[in-house]
Amino acid sequence: MNFDLQGKVALVTGGSRGIGRAIAVALAAQGIDIALCGRTKETLAQAADEIRALGAQAWPMVADVSRLEDIQSFVGEAVGAAGRTDILINNAVTSMSAPFDEQTDEHWRYHIDVKLMAYIRCAREVLPHMQAQGGGRIVNIGGMTARIAAPLRVTNGIVNAGVANFTKQFAGHVAAHNITVNCVHPGTTATDRMLQGFERQARDANLSVAEIEARQIAEIPMGRLIKPQDIAAAALFFCSPMADIITGQSIAVDGGSASSVNY
Repeated sequence: MNFDLQGKVALVTGGSRGIGRAIAVALAAQGIDIALCGRTKETLAQAADEIRALGAQAWPMVADVSRLEDIQSFVGEAVGAAGRTDILINNAVTSMSAPFDEQTDEHWRYHIDVKLMAYIRCAREVLPHMQAQGGGRIVNIGGMTARIAAPLRVTNGIVNAGVANFTKQFAGHVAAHNITVNCVHPGTTATDRMLQGFERQARDANLSVAEIEARQIAEIPMGRLIKPQDIAAAALFFCSPMADIITGQSIAVDGGSASSVNY
């Protein structure tokens, strides 16, 4: 399907692996040039090669989004190289799969900085560029723990709930500038980070990782784990002309596993 996005430029944080990489590749397949950042040069280079193989330009940049100066450098260098920015995908994430009693102040601060504050800062840095060119799209990726209580992901829940609230607040702030802001909540997604969570659950329950995975799948009505490409499809929709008038919304891509009713 052609979404009429050729020639646009997207900035993707945490774009070297997992969900971020899947989104970057999905956008590149639509003719969007990609500036992506992450903390590991090797995986960034691999992602950039995959993007270029699709015929799009790629600018990989090493950055730690917990630091404001790295965010400013990433946005500044990306806009300098590409000449514009049409889309921001806020995706960078960090977390430790552990109960509340094991989460230190340092864990809380770092998670808040990498996720919530980084999203706020990235949005703030791209805003003047989007305003100057007459519009843009911002998509925030914030896990399903924004809507549920998860004993081993307590920092995730607090931070992702903040991401959802920021999405709504910022959407209203920038709507007059033709900038939309939306959020995607990934469900149990098959990424390296999720596998680490399975390993912790398996250790605590004295079960195998395969048994934990089977339990997780049993809780998903659609009968399988979410794929990074499933999240990428939702992000692509929010970036497309089909979502021109949609803003301030949070959508779950979870295979039907959430039992809450959200209005």
